[in-house]
Parts: sequence; structure tokens; C-alpha cells
Amino acid sequence: MASTDKSPHPTPAKHSDPNPTPTPGEPMKMEQHVVDKSAMMVQCFKPINQMSQHVCTFAIYSHDMSRQIETHHYCSRLNNQFLQCAVYDSDDSNKGRLIGIEYIISDDIFETLPPEEQKLWHSHAYEIKSGLWVNPRVPEMVGMPELEKLAKTYGKFWCTWQVDRGDKLPLGAPALMMSPQAVSPGLVRPELLHERDSKYNISSESLKSSRIEIPEPEMISPMADYWKQHDKGFVIDFEETEMKKRAPFP
Repeated sequence: MASTDKSPHPTPAKHSDPNPTPTPGEPMKMEQHVVDKSAMMVQCFKPINQMSQHVCTFAIYSHDMSRQIETHHYCSRLNNQFLQCAVYDSDDSNKGRLIGIEYIISDDIFETLPPEEQKLWHSHAYEIKSGLWVNPRVPEMVGMPELEKLAKTYGKFWCTWQVDRGDKLPLGAPALMMSPQAVSPGLVRPELLHERDSKYNISSESLKSSRIEIPEPEMISPMADYWKQHDKGFVIDFEETEMKKRAPFP
């Protein structure tokens, strides 16, 4: 199935509970909580513990820009020019669902990519300068140096769980996501923005004013945000293929 709008059927499978939880399955039992807590005490979580940034922003489906979602990125750095983010639909510790991954690279690294690869990436300058990109509960003055760096970056975001279409499980192919932009259909819907701002008691308009001095990138690559120049998006489909059963001869 392609990463299109229509959900596979049935989605989700029917559940006997008249008030099912968002994700099918039985509630956690005390025994499982004990096992999990015990495992946490002895196991190593070094990669996860490197996550040092929570970003709340918005994303738009490349193949259907009428579909917009609020996203929560939990990011760690591999180096000064590369971040990797686990993307959730919520920051709720009990209900947040892992819906995708985003990689973030500097403009220098982006320029080394072949054109066919660059088409899959989006810019972050507008998203940051407009106040859409926020680090919840972090004072703006503290976050400003990082925002100035990120305004010159590019991201590639794959959504693996399309919760906005009602999927209670991660179904079908991943979908490529784009960042909001200053032109339609890249403008974030006002009701989405209002809901997010109310939740964190912030004003995107005020953030936009405070970020007016963030330097604009000298140039945003015309290959990024591909839809703006070409009115085209990207979609993934599956096809059967013969398996490779032997390694290539050295």
C-alpha cells in the first residue's frame, strides 16, 4: 500500500472493549510495570539519554498538503552538523506515539547531496523565524543561539504512523513530510497553531517578533521544499521483488 490518504481495511481491527484505547491492546498490569522498572535499573540507555532537545512544531504531508499535524521531536546530536530526532504525536508520557524520524543536517552537508536526494529535504528557516518551531518551557533567550544555527539547516522527516487519518497502528508505507512555509499550501492552519500555543501558554506572533534578528540563510536551495518550485510531492509504494539469496561475488 502506498503512503496515500486511504487507510487499509480494516483499520483498526475491531476491539471487544466498548471504550478502546487509541492503540489496540490490554492495559499494562502491575507485573509488567515491575518488570519494566527493574529492567530500566540494570540496562544501558546511552543513545536515548543523549536526547537533549524537545521541539514542538508542525509537519505537512508531501503528497497531500491539506493534511497537517503537530509534532514533537526529541533530538540528539551526532556532531555539530547532524541531529537525529524521534518524532512523537504528543509529549504525554503515557499516550505519546512514536510516529516517525527526522534527520537534520547543516547547509554545508546538504550541498554535498546529489540533486535527487535533495528533493526529499525541507528547509527550517521560515519554520523557526515565524515562531512555529518552539522548545517548550525553554526561555527564548536561552534557546536563541541554537535557533540561529537551526535556521540554516535542512531536515528529512519520514512519518511511519499516520495517526491523523485514524490509524490505531502503524500501517502501510512511510510518508515523506514537509515543513511549513510562508506560501499556500504550506501555511499552518490557524486552529492548529492556536491549540498548540494555548497548551504551552505562548504566542507564536510574539516569538516571531523576538526572532526578527535571526539571520536569514544567504540562499535556500531550490531543490529543498521541492513542492514550492514544482507543485509535486513524493509518495512511496511497495512492489514485490525477487529476494537476493546469494551475496555478490567479491
